[in-house]
Amino acid sequence: MALRINDIVPDFTAQTDQGEISFHDWIGDSWAILFSHPKDFTPVCTTEFGAVAQLSEEWAKRGTKVIGVSVDGVEEHKGWKADIESFAGCAAGFPIIADGDLAVSKAFDMLPAEAYLPEGRTPANTATVRSVFIISPDKKLQLSMTYPMSVGRNFAEVLRALDALQKTFGVPLATPANWETGKDVIVALSLDDAAAEEKYGSLDKKLKYLRFAKDPK
Repeated sequence: MALRINDIVPDFTAQTDQGEISFHDWIGDSWAILFSHPKDFTPVCTTEFGAVAQLSEEWAKRGTKVIGVSVDGVEEHKGWKADIESFAGCAAGFPIIADGDLAVSKAFDMLPAEAYLPEGRTPANTATVRSVFIISPDKKLQLSMTYPMSVGRNFAEVLRALDALQKTFGVPLATPANWETGKDVIVALSLDDAAAEEKYGSLDKKLKYLRFAKDPK
């Protein structure tokens, strides 16, 4: 069964370069981002881990924990993290899950149940372990994105999507295309005009089903 939006994400216990974690306990009351990689010491992934490290203050502002997962062991992760920090020019304080048995990759539906690591494997053997999962404090999947190995992920977009998710979480709002913090938001059709105006102020009605309101701070 595929992992879908609003599903509770799998819980698991795993080793990381910072010790053992129980995933749901590690998330706690925070938002969380799990980002996966098919192998350590690979060029695109190194730049991505560096980008995540450079955004540490932004994740913290949003009450969000980040964690990597790569299909290699703890000792490889520790060696690779030194390269990541050298490239990024800053500390990489987030943990990296060791998924050598593919348990996490399979639980998150990035690999089929029958997948295994052959001798002399290359990143191509686990190429689909290239996803980003944004998880809300109730442990539910809110967004997922999967990239090919040749395309580096845009973590500015991940940050923008996180902002939009937090803005609309549990309230009758949505964000339009290309939305950024501070721009107008869309009021859900579950509110009629009177209720929408009472809650969010005057509306900019583009169409009878498309109503904008000022970004509630």
